[in-house]
This record gives sequence, C-alpha cells and structure tokens, in this order.
Amino acid sequence: MTHIDAGAELDPVHPVAPPPGRATGLTSAEVAERVARGEVNDVPVRSSRSTTEIIRGNVFTRFNAIIGVLWVIMLCVAPIQDSLFGFVIVANTGIGIIQELRAKKTLDGLAVIGEAKPTVRRDGVAAEISTSEIVLGDLVELGPGDKIVVDGEVAEADGLEVDESLLTGEADPVLKKPGDKLMSGSFVVAGGGAFTATKVGREAYAAQLAEEASRFTLVHSELRSGISTILKYVTWLMVPTSIGLVISQLVVKDDNFKESIAYTVGGIVPMIPEGLVLLTSVAFAIGVIRLGRKQCLVQELPAIEGLARVDTVCLDKTGTLTEGGMDVTELRPLGDADEAYLRKVLGALGESDPRPNASLQAIIDAYPDSEEWRCTESLPFSSARKYSGASFSEGDGENSTWLLGAPDVLLPDGDPALDEVGHLNEQGLRVLLLARAAGDLDAPDVASGARPAALVVLEQRLRPDAADTLRYFEEQNVQAKVISGDNAVSVGAVAAKLGLPGAENTVDARRLPAERGEMAGELDANAVFGRVSPQQKRDMVGALQSKGHTVAMTGDGVNDVLALKDADIGVSMGSGSEATRAVAQIVLLNNSFATLPSVVAEGRRVIGNITRVATLFLVKTVYSVVIALLVVCSQVEYLFLPRHLTLLSTLTIGVPAFFLALAPNKERAKPHFVRRVMRYALPGGIVAALATFATYLLARHHYTGEGAREAETSAATLTLFLVSLWVLAIIARPYTWWRIGLVATMGLGFLLVLTVPYLQDFFALKLVGTTLPWAAVGVAAAASAVIELAFRLVDRRVPA
Repeated sequence: MTHIDAGAELDPVHPVAPPPGRATGLTSAEVAERVARGEVNDVPVRSSRSTTEIIRGNVFTRFNAIIGVLWVIMLCVAPIQDSLFGFVIVANTGIGIIQELRAKKTLDGLAVIGEAKPTVRRDGVAAEISTSEIVLGDLVELGPGDKIVVDGEVAEADGLEVDESLLTGEADPVLKKPGDKLMSGSFVVAGGGAFTATKVGREAYAAQLAEEASRFTLVHSELRSGISTILKYVTWLMVPTSIGLVISQLVVKDDNFKESIAYTVGGIVPMIPEGLVLLTSVAFAIGVIRLGRKQCLVQELPAIEGLARVDTVCLDKTGTLTEGGMDVTELRPLGDADEAYLRKVLGALGESDPRPNASLQAIIDAYPDSEEWRCTESLPFSSARKYSGASFSEGDGENSTWLLGAPDVLLPDGDPALDEVGHLNEQGLRVLLLARAAGDLDAPDVASGARPAALVVLEQRLRPDAADTLRYFEEQNVQAKVISGDNAVSVGAVAAKLGLPGAENTVDARRLPAERGEMAGELDANAVFGRVSPQQKRDMVGALQSKGHTVAMTGDGVNDVLALKDADIGVSMGSGSEATRAVAQIVLLNNSFATLPSVVAEGRRVIGNITRVATLFLVKTVYSVVIALLVVCSQVEYLFLPRHLTLLSTLTIGVPAFFLALAPNKERAKPHFVRRVMRYALPGGIVAALATFATYLLARHHYTGEGAREAETSAATLTLFLVSLWVLAIIARPYTWWRIGLVATMGLGFLLVLTVPYLQDFFALKLVGTTLPWAAVGVAAAASAVIELAFRLVDRRVPA
C-alpha cells in the first residue's frame, strides 16, 4: 500500500529511509561542517546544579559567614575545645555537599534515561539523536506528542496542529502549513510533518525553557519559605542582643578581655539555627536519591513536599489506570454492512496513520492492511475532534472516505446504535464507531451525515497495581478523581473494576457547568468524569484549587499538558510525550502509577520530620536569645562557654535531629509551618531559659572562692541539658524502641562527660557538692513539667 502525504513510521532503534520524493535532510558532510562552525544545539540541559555551584551553595551561606568569623575569633582567644562549634559546621557542610553530589549523580543519570530523542532525517535516513546533536538546518520529523526542541520552519505538514500555549497562553491548537514558523517549547497535538531547524543552541527559545524545566533547584515551597521567615526574625533578634551582650561582657569582665570575648561568642553562636537549613537540604536530597532508586525523576525538589500536601489526585485513565496497549475483542457490523469489507477498511485506516495511537494500534494488530487500497488523504486523530479519518482509492476504481472515532460524537442523539454502545461501555469496554463520510475529508463538517458501518469493541488492559494504589490514596484521605476524554460510562466501569469509591457516579463533562464555583461543586460530589476536553481538564484543576484543594494531576498524553502545568504537582509517565515530561515536576520513568505512594510517603517523611526537628533547633534559638537578654539586663557574666553549648547542641539537637529527620512518618503534611513550629518553640525556649538562669543565680549565691565560676556553669548546664532532653523526649513521640534508645543514649552521653575526668576537663564541667546539683535537677524537673503542660495546652488552644 502506498501513501500520499503520510510520514514514514519510524522504528525506535533502526534508522528508516523516507518514501521517495521526500526531503532527505542534510548530508553527513554538511552536518560536519556545521559542527565545525559551532552551529550545534549544545545548550546543556542540566538536571542538577554543577559541582562548583553545589560547593559554593553549601559553603558560602550567611550563617556560615557569621559562624566562620566567630570561629576565627575563638581560635585566637580561647582553647580549641571552645572552637568545636566551627568543626561541627565544617562537618555538616561537608555532609550537605556529599549528599547533594550523590543526588546530582542520581538525577543526571535519570535525566539521560528520561530524555526524549527527536527524529532527524540525514542523508535520506531518519534516526533518533540526542537533542544536543541537532545542527542548524537539520530536518526534524514531528508526530503527535512531540515537543519542538529548536526553532524552525515547517517543511512538510500532514494535518499538523501545534499547541503554543506554553509560549502564548492561547489554548487553541494552531494549524501549521509549509513555510510557517515553529517556536521551540510548543508541541504537536495532531498530525505530523517535519521542520527545518533555523535557530539552535542559546538562540533557540527552548534553551531557557528546557533548562528551567529540569534544573535541580530549591524553588518556592512553604517549608523553605517558612524557614527563611524564621531565620529572618532570628537575625533581627540576634543583632541587637549580640551587641548588648558584647557591651555587657566587656563591662563585667573588664579585667580579662579574652575571657569576656569567649563568653560573648558563647552567647551568640547558639542563637543561629544553622543546622536547620542544612538538615532540610539533606532531607530533600536523600528523598530525591531514594525516589531515584525507584525510577522516579524529581525535576523540582519541593515537588516531594508538594505531593505530601496533596489532598486531591486527578488521574487520567489511559496510561495511568490502564496500560497503553488495547485488544480488539469484537467487530459488530451495523445494518447490512459486509464484515469482510469492513475488515479491509479498518486495515487501510490503520496503515494510513504513520503514528497510530493505542486504539488504532490494536486495530492494526487485528486487521492487516490490504495492498490494493491506496490512501489519498488522511486526517490524524485529534483529542478535540475525537475522531480520525482517511480517503482511499480501493483499487477497483471506487473511492471512499471513512471516519473512526467516538460514537457519541459521530452519531446524532437518539441513534439506536448508541444504546448498544452504552451497554458495552457499562462493561468497561471501549467502543469506536466506523462510519462512511458523505463529503470530502477536508470539509469542516465532514462528520455531519456520516453513515455508521460498524462498532469496533476494544478492551483496555488494567494496570495490575492500580487497585492497590487507589486503595492507598483512600486510606490516606486523598480524593482520587478520574478525568478522561473517553466515554463517561466506560471510564466509570474501569474505575469500578479497580474499586474506586464513587465510581458509580459518572459524569459526562460536556454537561458540566462552565462557572467555576458550580463546577467545583460537581467535582467535589463526583469521582469519575468522561468526555473531558483538554481545556476542561485545566478548568477542573483550577476549580478544585479555588476550593482550597492541593491538586496533583497525572497524565502522559499531550491533552494532559495544560492541566499538568496548572496543577500544584504535575506527574508524568516516562513513556508519555516529551511535552508532558517537560512541564511535570515528577516523572515516573518506570511508567508505574504504583510509584506514587512512595513519592507521597517520602514527602510526608521529609515534611513531617523537618517540622518535628525544627522545634528542637528553634527551642535552642529562643532560650539562647532569652538567656542573653537576661544576662544583659542583670549585668552578670554570661553562663556558658562555646564548648558547653556545643555539647548540648550535639546531644539534644544535632545527633537526634539527624535520626529523627530520616525516620518513617506517614502523617499528611499540614499548612502553616511557621505557626506550627513556633507554638512549641516559644514556650519551650522561654521556660528552658528561665529555669537555667534561675539555677545559675542560685549557684552564684551558693558557690564562692576558686572554682566557683566553673561550678556555677556546670549546674546551669545540667539544668539546661535535662530540660532540653525532655523537649527531645516530647518531640520523639510516639515512642518506638529506637526512639527510646536514642533519647537514653543522649542522656548516657552527657552522664559520661560528667563522670570521666578527661571529658570533665575538656568540657570544663564538674559538679561540686550535692546540694546545687540536686537543686538543678529539681528545677529541671519542674521546668519539664511546665513544658509538658504548656505543649498540651498549645495542642488544644492553638491547633495546627
């Protein structure tokens, strides 16, 4: 069978020569010449920050700068043990760099796997090449779903329709003809053809879009913006408090300048919650690595957080709940149509489309082409039309035009065949109508008056893991909405087979109200929607968002791109079109919908645990600021040396926070991060500071003579450690064996410091007598009880 105006179907592995009479593209010599001139599309599409950027981003931070200066000062004026906080920062920064480099390696590898390769015609042979290998003047072939990766001019067009919405915001596809301009960043929604590359590299519009779409970047998220807000307030508090502390210590300790500097730095360092930012980055990076091992490409880090906050998932049936493949189960002739003749028609229709969709591929597999038929004109399938067509010369002098598509689109309301279609759809079967057109294929009303000839019954292959995944979302209180372009009854039957709650309530989207508020009401009340147009998918996402829902949208076809782009989180299948992968934040490279629960669980683990450990960091910041203010107001010597607070931070925050941040956590992420953290940090920090300062004042009155200063500091340190350990014990709930072990180990670590002579000397901690140490324990116990009560009151009166 021969074709007119039909592109050659490409084998994904072996190069294929185009039919005679088609443009052959550049020759190898011309390609080499352009490469030598640098006319190559060599803009690197980065999936991650460069190594230099990673090192710079982790080392040169505002807080590293502050601590670096303080560290240098301490190295000059105090023993090495008072400079331990600096070594901790070096270690933490190193951990951050190593983790992000590991994430970079994983992402770079996955990005190569996930990269779609355009088909370029050279020396008359079509073959797939990397986007970066395209040169100026290359002839690039196009088909439905292909992204236009460089700017160009249409050379061949066969019903070529291009969606330029990502560039212009205009949702309607644009019909392209030879000579028309194509902008990179747009994508093909129907038809096929080829274009000549006129701009490559940094001159092409795609260069910027592609880099931004796949950059490993910490873009806006509630978690990170919340932490930035907290750090901003901390900085405002820290500056005046530090100035007051410096002045007061110089006045109090005017006889020992170096010692006053050491105690001043000891008051400033703990105000900085530098580990919180670092721990957040590490938790995100580890999350990306874990998901990468499951063949899930996270293109934007906060997508992990976003999916953890999702309460509504919109699922496209085809490719998500069902596998891409389909099987023809029956051909039902209508009227007196001859089945053998209809089989020839279907075979010819299958051969007329060089890039068949899943339905047409099933027809091709079932009905081989008849050699004597010749395609004279073809109309590719469009999700907007919901049918395709072709005109044939049948070999015996007869000419005919046929349409294949949705029965409820091609048939008028009330047609008897629709009842039969309805019964089949109720069984979860997909039905296409084969109809003979009365007019020319290029007529705008070609479907009008078409005579139905047969029903083609297809069965979709359900994904074996789809039912379990839907059940997971139900258990996690995440609503699942099936939004499909297929017949509503058929979609509902598939959803019912998979056990989706509310599958019996199916809605034909063509009857949905256009007004956003009314549409949102319908979406909340129902779970399955059929005959949804691409623009409606986008409107439905917006309507759900207008009701306060956090929406994730999954899909793999070009008709899903607009909705994926507008959703809070877009999830694309790895086998989906290049356009969907470009706009999605998460790409499931293994094409398994069952990976989504892992992404949700990873997000909840990261967000829940960072919220948990943030309380530890900020309790320390609050008590450090309050203690410094009390010292300034009472004009006494500052309580601690840096070594004391390094020890406390390590045992009550640093080590336990690392383990708690990596622990399992299935709680759905909640909004208002700053409020949720500060409602615990403020009462906890204030009570800890008051208890510690009270013990210090008691010790100042109790101890006299040589060694009094060290004894006073030791008693205050004991109180602060015990109170901080109780805060850790609260944060570690609900208890498991390893959480109890973690808290107990931290307590034993402090006990070791108090009992081993070398560690006593190293950290300048030695409890003197029994009266004050037991008084310190009593004050800590009372403060811990107050914190316990305060946290419970906060839970009741200041809900998250």
